[in-house]
Amino acid sequence: MKLYRLRIIMHKPTKKTEGKYLAEVPMLPGCRAWGDTAADALGNLQGVATAFIESYKSRGDPLPKEIEKTSM
Repeated sequence: MKLYRLRIIMHKPTKKTEGKYLAEVPMLPGCRAWGDTAADALGNLQGVATAFIESYKSRGDPLPKEIEKTSM
């Protein structure tokens, strides 16, 4: 399996996120996850990002060029 180094943005809990941490991958629009702690949000995001990438590949869609540049 190919590995990618994806930039992640972690947001602190707010009223808008109902007191949860929010982690997102800007290169994958809509790829975000919440958690009670930053570690929970990051762990959840890892699964979501994997599903996003697998979805691109299963449909035969190319990944955004920025992501391909991060592959290891």
